[in-house]
Amino acid sequence: MEVDALDRVIKNAIDVMESSKYQIFEICESVRSEREALYHELQQVIEETTKTIDQVDQYEVEYRKSRIRLTEVSRDFKRYNEEDIRLAYEAATQMQTQLAMYREKEIHLKHRRDDLQKRLKNVDRQLERAETLVSQLNVVLEYLSGDLNQVTRLLESAKNRQLMGLKIILAQEEERKRIAREIHDGLAQTMANVVLRTEIAERMLTKQQAISAVKEELSDLKSQVRDGIEEVRKIIFNLRPMALDDLGLVPTLRKFVQDYEEKTKILTKFEMVGKEFRLPSGMEAAVYRLVQEAFSNVMKHAQATHVVLELTFQKSMVKITVTDNGTGFLKERIDRKIESGSHFGLVGMRERVELLEGRMDIQSTIGVGTKLSMVIPIKSETKED
Repeated sequence: MEVDALDRVIKNAIDVMESSKYQIFEICESVRSEREALYHELQQVIEETTKTIDQVDQYEVEYRKSRIRLTEVSRDFKRYNEEDIRLAYEAATQMQTQLAMYREKEIHLKHRRDDLQKRLKNVDRQLERAETLVSQLNVVLEYLSGDLNQVTRLLESAKNRQLMGLKIILAQEEERKRIAREIHDGLAQTMANVVLRTEIAERMLTKQQAISAVKEELSDLKSQVRDGIEEVRKIIFNLRPMALDDLGLVPTLRKFVQDYEEKTKILTKFEMVGKEFRLPSGMEAAVYRLVQEAFSNVMKHAQATHVVLELTFQKSMVKITVTDNGTGFLKERIDRKIESGSHFGLVGMRERVELLEGRMDIQSTIGVGTKLSMVIPIKSETKED
């Protein structure tokens, strides 16, 4: 009866997630349509900006000529009368007005172009998140649609349960590697925009009077490329720190703690206890994600000025301790949030730890800070030399 009840619960969950998946898919389609409209509008604005820059260049030349003409007429009273001076003055004034108007239009178009590029970037992020959510729902549906009896039999064995957790985490990390490679080798949209901006600069270089505008355009372009490269590097590192495979867990965590301090301005300290040894790739990835999530919680909720990471290696287990001097909280209240699933960060951490047959403990005092401890056992079959 218990298995039948559990089966009904799982079927209901599958139905809800299937419905949610199609709703998210519709959101994805809507976002794609919005992105297409923004992209076309951006191309139109870029084209109009180029034309306006050309017009500004022409009016600058004409304005300089009219100023020279006005100076010439004003100085030679023998050849030119007051009517000639008046006409030259009006022509110079009219040209100055036109030049000012098109310069204002150029500034407006550049602001519009930058705004559209930011909006397009935000839409791309929304689309990426929605597609990621669909992928995650598909993974969950595949697990829930599997043979429940087979899963139950596997979970009866403690060793098989930990190995299953390692396999799941390893599969997740392999997917992260794939996405990291795609981002590293891709960037099609960003590069397309860079090429377009470069072509605009090349066309502007054909006119000597447009040098200042070209310099400004190239400066903006260089800044955009640098920001894009920096953002991609951060994404790749967050998806899968390459140092984790090359150097191991401890050097990667040292780098993470250092970057965290530079980013958040929260003083950090990393301490290692025991003799370091390599863990299985999946377990090292799990430990890194646990530390990453714990530090993220400190930044979001603790209002701390100091945080300490202590990593303890023992023959049969590895222990992670994160201590901060933040505001703290009532343990009973946070336990209720974890049990109800409303604190997603801690829930995810607890699930990762439980997959590896570990345990998680939280100690907190209001006004003093919080200490988060996670112990993960190491079976002799999984330990690497």
